[in-house]
Amino acid sequence: MLLSCGTLIAAPAALLLVRLTGLDAGTPLAVPMVLFPYSTALGVLVLGVIASVPSVRSRWAVAVVAAVVAVQVSLLVPRFVPERRPVPADAIELRVATINTDGGSVDPGALVELIRTERIDVLAVEQMPSQGADALDKAGLRALMPYRELHPEYDSSIYSRHPLSRGGTTHVDTAWPQTTAEVAVGAHKVQFVAVHTYYPLGDAKRWTRDMTALASVARRSGPDTVFLGDFNASLDHSPMRDLLAAGLTDTHAELGKGWPRTWPAGHALVPPLIQLDHVLHGSGLVGVSVGERTVPGTDHRAVVAVLALLPANDQAA
Repeated sequence: MLLSCGTLIAAPAALLLVRLTGLDAGTPLAVPMVLFPYSTALGVLVLGVIASVPSVRSRWAVAVVAAVVAVQVSLLVPRFVPERRPVPADAIELRVATINTDGGSVDPGALVELIRTERIDVLAVEQMPSQGADALDKAGLRALMPYRELHPEYDSSIYSRHPLSRGGTTHVDTAWPQTTAEVAVGAHKVQFVAVHTYYPLGDAKRWTRDMTALASVARRSGPDTVFLGDFNASLDHSPMRDLLAAGLTDTHAELGKGWPRTWPAGHALVPPLIQLDHVLHGSGLVGVSVGERTVPGTDHRAVVAVLALLPANDQAA
């Protein structure tokens, strides 16, 4: 039985090594890296068995497994601790959402109803062909969000209740251009980037180049910036951590909700298991709330977030 426990702890230990060294960047190891939280749970289970069952209890085995689990937990805990940044009472709030429509398979009426009930100001959609955009307008989206920067040929688009300016696409080394636009809200001009990266299962090197290119965009962006969409990445991927280090904050982790599951959705027997969809923001904004919503027809859950815009002096602080 001790041998079985050793075999079980080998996978969490291997993923921990990848997590600490960043070996997932540009390699097939990026695929199993999404399971890091599950591997931590497995490590805790193995530790409990080794420590409590006399026939397999070993001081050295307990010490080794406890060390692995302690490091794993230390890496996960921060995303469950809210940052609790103060939000001025008069701060302007933006309600944003992102959804991968799975090639336009999303139920247009259900998505429009989500936008209406959640009072979304800015929506990013990914993997939506031009026919999907037409279906959304027929379902009533044009009345709710008359302003848009649509690039279905590039897999991402932006809709807004507010006028958009400086619309277009990025000119960096991504598999396809990422759609951008600016929204004027009070004294702020918030830059939005609708993100859809390549996927690591198809080409890990291409996915890493996409994430690296997004980090370069983030470094050039101001504090009033929002990157939202399908990153095909979790917080345990080193390219995602590099993107956050470029000046962005993950809203889920900021609010202590650091293990949401957004994919796969819509399956009766398999619940959402991993997070691929994120709302990231610059230092000029602070997360107020964030959550996931299931919309029929797509294999991704929508992410809905409320972001507060901070005055310039609070941004500096």
